[in-house]
Amino acid sequence: MAATTPTAAKSGKKKRSVKKAAGADTDKKRKAKVLAEEDADQAKAQAQVQVQEEEEETLVGADAETSETEEVDAAEESAAKSTSAKKKKKSKDKKADDDQEQEEDKEEYEVDADGSKKGFFSTTKFADLELSEKTQKGLSEGGFERLTQIQHKAIPALLQGSDLIGAAKTGSGKTLAFLVPAVELLARVSFKARNGTGVVVITPTRELALQIYGVVLEVCKHHSQTTGIVIGGANRRTEADRLQTGVNLLVSTPGRLLDHLRNTKGFVYKNLLSLIIDEADRILQIGFEEDMKQIIKLLPQERQTVLFSATQTKNVQDLVRLAVKRKPVFVSVHDEEKESTAAGLEQGYVVCPSEKRFLLLYTFLRKNRKKKIMVFFSSCNSVKFHSELLNFVDLPVKDIHGRQKQQKRTTTFFEFCNATSGTLLCTDVAARGLDIPNVDWIIQFDPPDDPKEYIHRVGRAARGATGRGKALLFLIPSELKFLQYLRRVKVTVNEYEFPAKKVANVQSQMEDLVQTNYYLNRSGRDAYRSYLMAYASHAHKDIFDIHNLDLQAAAKAFGFSVPPSVNLNIKTTGRKARSRDQTDDPMKRRKLQSGHAFSANNPYGKRASNDKRQFVK
Repeated sequence: MAATTPTAAKSGKKKRSVKKAAGADTDKKRKAKVLAEEDADQAKAQAQVQVQEEEEETLVGADAETSETEEVDAAEESAAKSTSAKKKKKSKDKKADDDQEQEEDKEEYEVDADGSKKGFFSTTKFADLELSEKTQKGLSEGGFERLTQIQHKAIPALLQGSDLIGAAKTGSGKTLAFLVPAVELLARVSFKARNGTGVVVITPTRELALQIYGVVLEVCKHHSQTTGIVIGGANRRTEADRLQTGVNLLVSTPGRLLDHLRNTKGFVYKNLLSLIIDEADRILQIGFEEDMKQIIKLLPQERQTVLFSATQTKNVQDLVRLAVKRKPVFVSVHDEEKESTAAGLEQGYVVCPSEKRFLLLYTFLRKNRKKKIMVFFSSCNSVKFHSELLNFVDLPVKDIHGRQKQQKRTTTFFEFCNATSGTLLCTDVAARGLDIPNVDWIIQFDPPDDPKEYIHRVGRAARGATGRGKALLFLIPSELKFLQYLRRVKVTVNEYEFPAKKVANVQSQMEDLVQTNYYLNRSGRDAYRSYLMAYASHAHKDIFDIHNLDLQAAAKAFGFSVPPSVNLNIKTTGRKARSRDQTDDPMKRRKLQSGHAFSANNPYGKRASNDKRQFVK
């Protein structure tokens, strides 16, 4: 084998090394080329992707724009349809409202053959009457535009000088029915202050006199004739001075008027043109019959006489024969009404056990603090006690009754008139004629003596053509027959139910309070006695029978666990008992309180051997 030289070996290594280096370079170039191609392909692909994305983005934007446009168009179309629908609905509602308004107008102006309206107003306006410009201006500023039924029937007859006997339910507008002709009568003859008194208006209560006088001031606002008011409880000397200077139109209560007729020198009434007696039945009912007879005898006989009375009792008819000297015109709106009470009045009654009466009243008043409420009681003592008790337990109430001083009565009356809410406790002194705005509830805690008195009480609510209100009558189970008497005078009431669990149980607290508080205890005794007295003298003794009254339960309603001993005179007639308790004149009250003896040992007559009832001693 031939030997290899070192030089040759080195040369071979170099050749192999060169070949390897050349191969490595070739591989590097090949790899670089491949990488370049891959980069180019990748860039190209990215470019294509970018172009594609731009195209897709453009397409998406176009689609979005198209979609947005379609949505806008759809929204506009929907809005247009909605607007069209609203217009159609509005047009339909307007048409319905117009139809309803036309129907109401048709009903409102529906008239009888004589031109009087069947509803509240007539078609005649005050502007249509032949009244002086000053009277028209006063009526216009007072907001009086159209005549009510009673005004439509009474004013023309009175303007002609006729005597008139009128009957209209409460809230019918009879005050203007006699005031407008009276003011015109004075204006037409140019009655001056030196001529004295030309028109006298007599009304049963001081509050009603104040209210009528307020209307007088509105109607006479632009006239030169003088006006004045004389009522019990006011400063007599101031009234006398005013009468001596000349009062052409005088509003009065019977007792104070008779006093001035007899005793005030310089009171000129010989030129009297018109005598107006408002609420004649109420005047006689509260004990002014003799006063009225004396007044009529003292006043000139040659005059116009106007008498309004809700009921035509025998005493009223006797007064008519005494006062009216000529053949009168009779006007009435009672027979045309299907209901004796206002159309906007919701009426109900609640049957309540005697011992729960106060608890229910307390619960009702507490839950209706934001309402305007009047609560009627049968006596002044009962009003006084319940007012003291409710105010003592932080349930604020106001009270008004015949035994208060005139200043307090007047202040309370006008405060309640101007209030938007609150509770007024009162006797029937506030049940006649008073126009108290926006009364929400009339509560008759003690039932009235007569169904017609019920009508006058609830007449404080829902007054006027659009008035709304509610009335609630408290009855114990034995008094349910009273509802039959209400139906006879066209009064319909529905039964209201109050869950027993919702009635506040404060009986024990009330008894503790009445027992520990001397003044409340004394006031409660007086109220309890007056309640029994009114019950014993009730006109409907077949229902309100004192012999069947549970005295134990009745006493609980006044805070007594044991009935207090009281003196009860059952021989007193209902009229005298109510007159004694509610009359404004203290001397008349003392007179009525005297001269009624009775047997304390046997005040209820004979009793059967098995009669275990508890009686007053």
